[in-house]
Amino acid sequence: MTSAAGPAPLLDGDLLDGRPLPAPDETILRMRHAIASGQHWFHALLDAVARWRIPEETIAGRRYRYLIAGEAFDWLLLAERLLDEVADLVPAAERDALLWQNRWPADIDIDDAQFARRIGPAKHSAHLNYLYGVLVEEALQLSVEEEIHKEIRSRVWGFDERVDETMYQRIYGKSRDELLALYYEETGCLLSGDVALDDWKAFTYWLFKHRLKSQDRARIASDTRKGLAQLTRMELAVSERRFGARLGDDEFAARYSA
Repeated sequence: MTSAAGPAPLLDGDLLDGRPLPAPDETILRMRHAIASGQHWFHALLDAVARWRIPEETIAGRRYRYLIAGEAFDWLLLAERLLDEVADLVPAAERDALLWQNRWPADIDIDDAQFARRIGPAKHSAHLNYLYGVLVEEALQLSVEEEIHKEIRSRVWGFDERVDETMYQRIYGKSRDELLALYYEETGCLLSGDVALDDWKAFTYWLFKHRLKSQDRARIASDTRKGLAQLTRMELAVSERRFGARLGDDEFAARYSA
């Protein structure tokens, strides 16, 4: 089932009862057995996520990068990988609702604190990094793009590339090409042409970290509120969507302010 070459590194800080986590194949077998024995598939999934040990793997030619930059955990990507292994045991409609709309099963009553305990502190902390560093950052980018489009539509003469900022310039103070060059200098990863989704997510998370380092606190707080507001507007169309964490200004400040 797994195909990572050589011994796979553990997700940082993850132990089960003081012992290293089991291998991925064993985790999947335990999950299948638990569901077949009557445990709700979502509970079995959370247990499997808690036991999972490798940050990325390649399956049937597809790369699954669960942990971005060693810090940001895409738990729904891991959920997709695990649920593919038990597709015959999980209702397709509930699986799709989780993976595509982030909607937990209606008969599951788990609050955010319980979710954090179920997947473990290391993974939940990395999950928060993913929420703020990828999802909220993408929402911020979309919000600023919409601002720029509104400004252009309000002008008599429309867009003028000589004077108009791009979204990247407005948020990060540099053009897209400048940021890609800086990203290559810092990470050794060259992004050009058709970029894989996981590579783009890694770039987005790097932009988030770059913003935290280059902006003053007031600007960081303002941009983060803008991203959170945009994400909230996007969520209004999808009821019962769950992140397993409550996002907000205070939590962000406590987590990322030096």
